[in-house]
Amino acid sequence: MKTTSRQAATFLGVIIVVFFLGMAEAEEYVKYKDPNQPINARIKDLMSRMTLAEKIGQMTQIERKVATPQIMRDYFIGSVLSGGGSVPAPQASAAVWVDMINEFQRSSISTRLGIPMIYGIDAVHGNNNVYNATIFPHNIGLGATREPDLVKRIGAATALEVRATGIPYAFAPCIAVCRDPRWGRCFESYSEDHRIVQAMTDVILGLQGDVPQNYSKGFPFVAGEKKVVACAKHFVGDGGTQNGINENDTIIDRHGLLSIHMPAYYDSILKGVSTVMISYSSWNGVKMHANRELITGFLKNKLRFKGFVISDWKGLDKITSPPGANYTYSVEAGINAGIDMVMVPNEYAGFIGNLTFLVENNFISMSRIDDAVRRILRVKFMLGLFEKPLVDLSLAGELGKKARAQGVGKGSSEEVAGATEERGPVASSTEEGVEDTCCREPCR
Repeated sequence: MKTTSRQAATFLGVIIVVFFLGMAEAEEYVKYKDPNQPINARIKDLMSRMTLAEKIGQMTQIERKVATPQIMRDYFIGSVLSGGGSVPAPQASAAVWVDMINEFQRSSISTRLGIPMIYGIDAVHGNNNVYNATIFPHNIGLGATREPDLVKRIGAATALEVRATGIPYAFAPCIAVCRDPRWGRCFESYSEDHRIVQAMTDVILGLQGDVPQNYSKGFPFVAGEKKVVACAKHFVGDGGTQNGINENDTIIDRHGLLSIHMPAYYDSILKGVSTVMISYSSWNGVKMHANRELITGFLKNKLRFKGFVISDWKGLDKITSPPGANYTYSVEAGINAGIDMVMVPNEYAGFIGNLTFLVENNFISMSRIDDAVRRILRVKFMLGLFEKPLVDLSLAGELGKKARAQGVGKGSSEEVAGATEERGPVASSTEEGVEDTCCREPCR
């Protein structure tokens, strides 16, 4: 009898333990961390848990030179970038880049909600900021080939070399239509003919991967761990400024803007581009960084672009003349225009403080903040950052492979470089005398 009672007590104890373990497991279940849930459900669940500070942090992109693990944690920073020439060490290897990015990422995922940051870099003609990377011709040379398939393969090769350093986001391509050869950045344009520029947006398919048949137009897309988030830039009209003066006013009627400078954005969105960068230039006197009609009204609402919109380097500062003359106004104008992520890049405390003040005092609505954060999180979830925030060295060997004669597979840097060399010079970033004129200064 005693044995039976003891067995019953033991059995009851086991049931109680299992019950409470099940309850604990149920309590620990977090929908946004479940990769089996739809992305929209994950976004909704995560945003319901976020404070204003955490949301504004997601909208903040800072330069690696000012980023520290403590800053990443304290300000919930959503993104870090390398400006022109900004590297973790002279002649840094892929391993050095990966170690740096993982250090920042560990800080991000150690926060209360564990939201990973996204690291971006200018990879505009190969992974041109990185030592030993393959350097491809600038866009003006590639446009002259009239070969979209070659440009797509260059995009794929570039994606591999960007991923080799642990970076998932490239600020490319530039789809400006250069209408005046006096413009100092004309070499970043594929052509003065928008039809050629449209064809060359196939580079996006190389960078991000081919969109599937059931793809929903306007949504961001990246095919896997060998692809990167692309960025169509600079929206819109940067190649049409008066007298070819950089960052000047593009004086043209609406029909001209939409028929010359906008078509490549239609194509980019159809091909799944994940982000769009805003231009320093103006359209008929209105700074693009403050142009709500074109950013929100046209890009987001008319074209139904669902990725996120990012500013250029200190783009908000340049809304006023001189830059930074009224930064609070610039933040208000830029965010209300529809910019989602701000390339600050250095004075992050000032940006965060101003944006917090503007929201708390109803100059910027919470719905506008939520729209920005929803778009940023959509890209991060789609990219798989929540499932694999830390990177490894599995692709390190792809950086600047030199065995062009042998070739290691379609789309590899050396094979594509070999094909490109038939049309013009291809260099390594280690070669003497090779200088990246695009990124001597941070000139996204």
